[in-house]
Amino acid sequence: MTLRMLLPLALLLAGAAQAQTTTVYQYGMPLDVARVVQLDEPATEVCDVVKAYMTYVDSAGRQHTVQYLKLAKVCTDRG
Repeated sequence: MTLRMLLPLALLLAGAAQAQTTTVYQYGMPLDVARVVQLDEPATEVCDVVKAYMTYVDSAGRQHTVQYLKLAKVCTDRG
């Protein structure tokens, strides 16, 4: 194989090794959050409970994503 063929394969494998799984949060679950990277939730026009996601880095520098339930942002935006 040539270098041109090996490089994309190596990059693909490196990305797969760093792929993370999403953990579903359970009440009382301990979280080691050193820094929040991103908060996501689906956009909705209805005040309802939605699945939201928090991506964070722990004290060891590892990145995690946790899924949790919350009231949609629109619930608090309406005053």
